[in-house]
Amino acid sequence: MKEIELMLLSALMKNSRVSDREIAKKLGVSQPTISRTRQKLEKEGYIGGYTIMPSLRRLGYQIIAMTFVRFRGDLDTQEAEKLRKRAQERFRDETFAKSIVMFERGMGFGYTGVIVSIHESYSAFAEFLRRIKRFEVLETDVRSFLTDLNDEVHYRTLTFAPLSNHLLELKKKKT
Repeated sequence: MKEIELMLLSALMKNSRVSDREIAKKLGVSQPTISRTRQKLEKEGYIGGYTIMPSLRRLGYQIIAMTFVRFRGDLDTQEAEKLRKRAQERFRDETFAKSIVMFERGMGFGYTGVIVSIHESYSAFAEFLRRIKRFEVLETDVRSFLTDLNDEVHYRTLTFAPLSNHLLELKKKKT
């Protein structure tokens, strides 16, 4: 990745609302250079979208949950694919569409997947968990780690600014 691309990506991770003109001024290049570079990064998939980091607590959410799941190992490939597609259809259901932030395969703690979700209350989370356990592609043994958004103590809230700084540090070490 070229230095200008990395610098632009870093600036956008810190604040995606910043204009190309402002970034160009900060980086000492022309605004058209930034605009072309941004389009290139979008086309190549380095930029997957632009979003904000809302205050989930202010929006009425009380819980962020990380739920560890295990995909059933007794399924043949065709059956697993059929069940996976059914599960994706269920994610369009309002209960899941509004709650699931991420659901990916992975490994750790003896589990093969993780679901990151947000909930208005513990009872909403309990209902969510009850419905997750009914997915045929998953074993019923799941474990969750809950974060109370109303807790007064916060160590570091979700942001990509640290990743932005880390990428710049890595670039400096390589040069």
